[in-house]
Amino acid sequence: MDNTEITIKTDKIYDGKILSLKVDTVELPNKKYSKREIVEHSAAVSIVAITEEDEILIIKQYRKAIEKEIYEVPAGLIEIGELPKDAAMRELTEETGYIASDIQYLSEFYTSPGFCTEKIHVFLASGLKLGEQNLDLDEFIDVEKIKFEDVLKMLDRCEINDAKTIASILYYKEFRRKNNE
Repeated sequence: MDNTEITIKTDKIYDGKILSLKVDTVELPNKKYSKREIVEHSAAVSIVAITEEDEILIIKQYRKAIEKEIYEVPAGLIEIGELPKDAAMRELTEETGYIASDIQYLSEFYTSPGFCTEKIHVFLASGLKLGEQNLDLDEFIDVEKIKFEDVLKMLDRCEINDAKTIASILYYKEFRRKNNE
């Protein structure tokens, strides 16, 4: 059965720096019509950066949308013409000051495909060496090194509640399991 929705009309509502909003009028498989509000968001990367001491670099950052500081893995937008792997290396250094000698692709996922186009590419960074943090003027980030087992406990206690961070850590956990068998 083909459940494809055919776009009949698109109305651009907003065009911003990191996202756009549009409303699509679509024809449904049953030949009726509906509206779809869609956030068009640039693709991004998230990085699980692991030290030789089995610590994960976790950043703590205030997020205005939820009015609180939260724990996250380093992450950021892929610039136009930039490869995801290159964006991961750049974002890791910008946000944490660390440079990785090895970076591996782990997975990718859509953050909320019911209304948003954002796709996040997940990378594992290792062979870390401290360089210089290079934050954007509007970024205020604290970097912490937390033992992997303690990060898993933080997940269990719901102390980490950022979806990209949860997904990235779980992808890394599965990667470890597969590579230790």
